[in-house]
Amino acid sequence: MSDGNVDHKRRRFLTAATTVVGGVGGAMAALPFVLTFQPSERTKAIGAPIELDISKLEVGQMLIGEWRGKPVWVVRRTKESLETLESLADQLRDPASEVDQQPTYAQNTARAVKAEFLVVVGICTHLGCSPKHVAIDVPHDLGDDWPGGFFCPCHGSKFDLAGRVFKGVPAPTNLVVPPYQFLTDTQILVGADGGNA
Repeated sequence: MSDGNVDHKRRRFLTAATTVVGGVGGAMAALPFVLTFQPSERTKAIGAPIELDISKLEVGQMLIGEWRGKPVWVVRRTKESLETLESLADQLRDPASEVDQQPTYAQNTARAVKAEFLVVVGICTHLGCSPKHVAIDVPHDLGDDWPGGFFCPCHGSKFDLAGRVFKGVPAPTNLVVPPYQFLTDTQILVGADGGNA
């Protein structure tokens, strides 16, 4: 076939059509591989914020939720326990919460948006055990100098009712305060920053 009989318009059209079809086919073949880089719905749900209803939480009680596979505690503190927090500063390793274990809006003595409600991740900062809640007015044999709060039975770490660690225990830092916000007076959203009061 000589060069004079070649339809250049048709050749350009066929070349363009082949390129487009090949590109679409390549993209469709690559799509399943690209989608494997996206987190699954289960993974997204694990990291998603959770809502906790505190409407039935009485003074002195603790509510336990789960966020990112970790226990989250909400403790409704008594007036007496809040007054005790001020007097413990000289016994604590980080009384002013200077180590970054909480959002800035919870960097206060109560380590909370609303002082009455403490929200912390219930995992000891030493080796990841789960401390036990010991209310201030409950008798215990853990020493006269410890008014109550959280006690880790694994290695003896003690925290006050703001989750601040005492000196002389294995835990190096205060309990973690997750990001959270009050949606209403009775609903807390854990895992989303807000800090509204």
